Amino acid sequence: MKKIVLAAVLLIAFTGIAWAGGGKEKDGGKIRVIFIAMDSIDEHWLKVKAGTEDKAKELGNIDLSFNAPPGKVDANVQLAMIEDAITKKMHAILLAPLDKDALNPGVDKALKAGIKVIIIDSAVSTSYDAFLATNNGAAGRTAADTLAKLVGEKGKVAIINAQAGAATAMLRENEFKEQMKNYTGITVVGTQYSDGDRTKALNIATDFMTANPDLAGIYATNEGSTVGAGNAIEQAGKTGVVKFVGFDWSADTKALVEKDVLAASMVQNPYQMGYLGVQAAVDLINGKSVTKEIDTGVTVVTKANMNSVK
Repeated sequence: MKKIVLAAVLLIAFTGIAWAGGGKEKDGGKIRVIFIAMDSIDEHWLKVKAGTEDKAKELGNIDLSFNAPPGKVDANVQLAMIEDAITKKMHAILLAPLDKDALNPGVDKALKAGIKVIIIDSAVSTSYDAFLATNNGAAGRTAADTLAKLVGEKGKVAIINAQAGAATAMLRENEFKEQMKNYTGITVVGTQYSDGDRTKALNIATDFMTANPDLAGIYATNEGSTVGAGNAIEQAGKTGVVKFVGFDWSADTKALVEKDVLAASMVQNPYQMGYLGVQAAVDLINGKSVTKEIDTGVTVVTKANMNSVK
């Protein structure tokens, strides 16, 4: 009789806990993780998504889903996606917030519901479990030094930013401006916001060059803005005349570097953001400690070292 009872206890213990690659499964099934990106078009976010997918596949016990608003404009759409994730009882949310303040109620509600919240790329101004991003302030300062050198530390430069409310975008802009104060011969003539849209960025860059025929340089803060501004410089016949420093790496930014339109790009590691983000979520779910702030790095890519970028 004792042997039967012991066997029953062991069977219950075995069936109640499952281990598969990433650790303890939830509710007798897979760990449910969702990645909510800023959009589903920009190659940067597709690389983050690829990182989440590869880590989920590697761990084997992850039910991974993906969602993103149709455009990088309305944070309320992301807020609704967080609400939906809470309703669906996700175990973890990886979130790339469009706005550092507007998403706070959703993040707070998810945490209160026991869902692990991993912030990707751009900050929120409330609590979270982990944050994976480039050191955007340092990247902005490096971009300023790079462009200053290219223009000979004198002349007019313009900034084409992405989303006005995103913490990442504002850090890249503000730290660039602050660093440029070290170059008294350089004047920042203005900042315009493209929402990461290539066509908007092209039009903004064209307007900057029209209003300032002697414009010496342009700085763009994300992939969409970089591609749009680069196309504008090329179309205006000002390749090499208007020095250009951008952000991110894609087939299109690479092509601009190859054509000498884009002198340098601040290249992040979005794949690692997604890959390490899923691992952080699983570790937290299984009661392990993780580093709360994870810097995934940035590289200044030029024509000289572009072939080393993956």
